[in-house]
Amino acid sequence: MPDFLLAIDQGTTSSRAIVFGADGLPRGSAQIELPQIYPHPGWVEHDPDRIWQDSVTTCRAAVSDAGLEADDIAAIGIANQRETVVVWERASGRPIHNAIVWQDRRTARACDALREEGHEDTLRMRTGLVADPYFSATKLAWLLDSVDGARAAARRGELAFGTIDSFLLWHLTGGEVHATDVTNASRTLLFDIRRLNWDEDLFELFDIPLAMAPEVRSNVSDFGFAEPSILGRAVPICGIAGDQQAAAIGQACIRPGMIKATYGTGAFILLDTGPDPVLSENRLLTTVAFRVGDHCHYAVEGSIFVAGAAVQWLRDGVGVIGDAADTEALAESLADTGDVYLVPAFAGLGAPHWDAAARGAIVGLTQNSGAAQLVRAALEAAAFQTYDVLAAMTADGAAPPLALRVDGGMAANSWMLGFLADIANVRVERPVVTETTALGAVILASIGVGWFADLTAAERMWRLDRGFDPAMTTDRRANLLGGWQRAVEAVCVVHG
Repeated sequence: MPDFLLAIDQGTTSSRAIVFGADGLPRGSAQIELPQIYPHPGWVEHDPDRIWQDSVTTCRAAVSDAGLEADDIAAIGIANQRETVVVWERASGRPIHNAIVWQDRRTARACDALREEGHEDTLRMRTGLVADPYFSATKLAWLLDSVDGARAAARRGELAFGTIDSFLLWHLTGGEVHATDVTNASRTLLFDIRRLNWDEDLFELFDIPLAMAPEVRSNVSDFGFAEPSILGRAVPICGIAGDQQAAAIGQACIRPGMIKATYGTGAFILLDTGPDPVLSENRLLTTVAFRVGDHCHYAVEGSIFVAGAAVQWLRDGVGVIGDAADTEALAESLADTGDVYLVPAFAGLGAPHWDAAARGAIVGLTQNSGAAQLVRAALEAAAFQTYDVLAAMTADGAAPPLALRVDGGMAANSWMLGFLADIANVRVERPVVTETTALGAVILASIGVGWFADLTAAERMWRLDRGFDPAMTTDRRANLLGGWQRAVEAVCVVHG
């Protein structure tokens, strides 16, 4: 049996691949930045062919970086940006349009109509989600309505749809396998999270032919083989999960009450609620956490649309910084922001506000405000938004967590994690391996290939790097949160 596993981690801003050993430590990696396409304000697209090509390139490069060959790779696991949807021709595999990204807001009016027509309660009960452009169904309907001939071709059975995992799987297997997993399916607004299957009534509601849909499988499954042309031999694909669920697995948050937060382009907080779905009364999402064999867990999720993307905007959009790594020293150089707050509602506000019309704002500026204040405000915004989600979870009856496990690119910033611990008033734990999305994908693959029997493998692989304990006074925390709340209310009042 080969000794290594390969993770494909296809994200919003990059495609990467990482080779792991059986101990859960990375051995080699490769990453390629993914260009963002903005056809109109509020629209976000990706080139699916670029995603596919870069995924192949990074897989080969990661294996090479590890000093290995295809014969050393036991299996492949896939983790992917969720909700982003692609439609392609069954005969050729060619996309009929760019992928529409989860951040895209073009279907906001369609979601308004769903609410006005009284469908939101049905959507919430069946899918655990809300009527928001974030999810796949309205994006898919837009593609069928907007691409010439697409709807007729779909009705003839000539088109397939899928989230990014399905698109990659289709191409990896040479068109042999059109499938997805329960976690990705649960983010489409088309999936019944209790029956764990597609919901025919919802397909009819959105006027989407069910024949376009991929087969839904457990996270650990026989997903076919990557063609020999990819790595040099046929390698089994044994695990797939949406990136946030994969990160929760990589963080060993596999038991009820455990919680993780991933800080990438956005920030996503998942609380494991066990074998029964829990519907939030505070506008959080209910989603499938994992299904391995007959063992299924659910999670309550708070989705924050902009976290690291605010730092990226400061770097690329306005040129305030040259490198994201500079943010820690800049933030530490100040005692505070001088009451400057950055509300990064670049794509509306996610949980618990769900205000698609909100737009970003910087409040509290004075002549003394400069680059350092803006940078620190961007980092603080990630913590404030996390607090909002945790407060909503508490209002839903969740017990205060013993620790919040964190990962993603922003988790490298120790100042931000210390501020997060202070604002959330909870211990924050950063693992040795912060690429937990990729780690979760290979943990699933390791079960599929027979290395481990169940998800307790994740607990064996998780290692603490550093913990951050809260030290802020109650009054200071309350003052900061009060300023944040006023800034958010101003955005929602003006644009909501």
